[in-house]
Parts: sequence; structure tokens; C-alpha cells
Amino acid sequence: MRAVVITRVGGPEVLRIREVPEPAAGPEDVVVRVRAAGVNRADLLQRRGLYAAPPGVPEEIPGLEFAGEVESCGEGVRTLQVGDRVMGILGGGGYAEKVALHERLCLRIPPALSWENAGATPEAFLTAYDALFRRGSLSAGELVLVQAAGSGVGTAAAQLALVAGSRVIGLSRTADKRRRLRELGLQQVFDPQTPDVHDSILAATGGEGIDLVLDLIGAPAWPLHMAVLRERGRIVVIGLMGGSRLELDLFQLMRKQLTVSGSVLRSRSRGDKIALVQEFAERIVPLITLGRVSPIVHCSMELAEAADAHMLMERNENFGKIVLRA
Repeated sequence: MRAVVITRVGGPEVLRIREVPEPAAGPEDVVVRVRAAGVNRADLLQRRGLYAAPPGVPEEIPGLEFAGEVESCGEGVRTLQVGDRVMGILGGGGYAEKVALHERLCLRIPPALSWENAGATPEAFLTAYDALFRRGSLSAGELVLVQAAGSGVGTAAAQLALVAGSRVIGLSRTADKRRRLRELGLQQVFDPQTPDVHDSILAATGGEGIDLVLDLIGAPAWPLHMAVLRERGRIVVIGLMGGSRLELDLFQLMRKQLTVSGSVLRSRSRGDKIALVQEFAERIVPLITLGRVSPIVHCSMELAEAADAHMLMERNENFGKIVLRA
């Protein structure tokens, strides 16, 4: 089968289409003919040698999510059959014509969802759901601050929080992205580079402060977080686009009684991932089916254009997801 291969550590130019062996499937696995694969920042890091694939996952083929149709089923598969349209998360290997994974890691694709939209859904929406509700304990009426709100995870998180009855404030450095985020229903969207942006955020909350911060930036954003979080506020770290190391006055955490947690999907156990996927299937897939939340696709490109897709993401030009058609 064809796949996008990282031929060596480096820039986007190291990505090449190659013929590779088809994935091996276990008795409870399905083999899926991939029709679309989402592009994620983790793929860029893997290409640069900064984010190794978990054990048992192809080291040279990036890709953390897919959408496609079941081509074959292991003898122990009970919930799916050949021809079913499914989407799901992977430890890697998604930039390929076929993938193999446990049947319970697959989500059925809502009938109205295109391959491209389905390929843009699993990683962003599962990450956002896990961070907002399982890690961040978000409740209706609370105030959420979403960093990098124009990203795939950011647009997913904003929609999920709004549907849950929360109020959402977004941050984005790009004027056009801020406009489009307002069109999604965000109450306020600010440029994080604006002087005294923390005052603007606090004013937008009526002086109450933020209940939950969804942090996709990392270290550079923490002074802002400390300034705008209210007492007993929470931070969930799910991205480190700006770096991972900072100097922090822990008294700020103590004084406000803040809670900090982190989340990453890729390295979790299969059992943990299955539990998350099944919960998501019950609670969120029906909302996608009804159109109450939708993946935002910036563009779709051919598998052979993976290098161009990586360059587009590195320039931070995408609003929502970039998808590769396999």
C-alpha cells in the first residue's frame, strides 16, 4: 500500500510517498481503507524527531486520526462489519491507504459527514472533550478561555463548551480567525499580543475571572492565565506550541487554590482510549449527527501533498483542520 514516510529527520521536504507493507491486524482488530487523515501538530514534531511514536506504532508514518471504510475484520470482531464507515484515533500510521486498530477504538461516522469532515473529527474532538469535561470538569454557565482558538482543537473545544451552556472567550493572533470565531458564537475573541489583554478578558467576564483555561500554548501563556483565573479556577494543558518550561510563583496557585492538569491521547493505554472513545460515542457523536457541533475543515489535500500540508500548518494559516485525502 502507499503511505507518507518520514525519510529522515527534518523539514516538510523529508516526507515522501512510498510503498510499505500493509498493517498487521489482531483477532479483535479491523483493517480500514483510509479515505481521509487529519493533520496534527504532533505529526510535525514527529517529522522533526521531537515526538517519538509509541511502541508498536510505525515510527516512519505519521498520522493520529483517520476516516474510512472497514475492509476486513478479525475473527473476534463483534461490533463492526465490512463496509462500515468509521473514524478513529491512532498512535501513528494514519497517512496511509490502510490502518489496523481495535474495533472499539472506531467511531461510526454520522451519515451526513463527508470523508474529509470525518477525518478532521477524532483527534480534535476527543482531545477537546477529554480536556473540557473529563479533566476540566466544565459546568454550564462557567467561563472558558481557549488558547489558539482557531486551531482544530480550539474550534472543537469552543463548540463543545458552547453546546454545554458555557461562555467562551477565545484567543487568536489573526484578525480573520478572530472574526470567524465570533461567527461560531464565541462571546469575545482577543489578540493575545495586545497590551493589557488580561484587563480586556477580565472586563469581558464582568470582573469575575475565568473558571477554566484550555491551554494549547504552554509556557509563554502562563502569566496571562495566572492573571485572569478566578479563585478555584482550573487549567488543562493540552498543547505546548510556545514551549514547555517556565518559572512560576507557586504562591499564585496556592492563593487562588488553582488546579492544574495535563492531557495527551497518544501515549495512553488501549483500555483508557477505548473508555474515552465509547463515552464520546454516547455523548458527543449524537451532537455531530444533529449538526449541533461540526468539524471545521480549512482545506483538504492529496496524500502526496503532505509536505505542503505541513508547511501550511507551520505557517499557522489554517482555521480548523487540514485533511489529507488517501
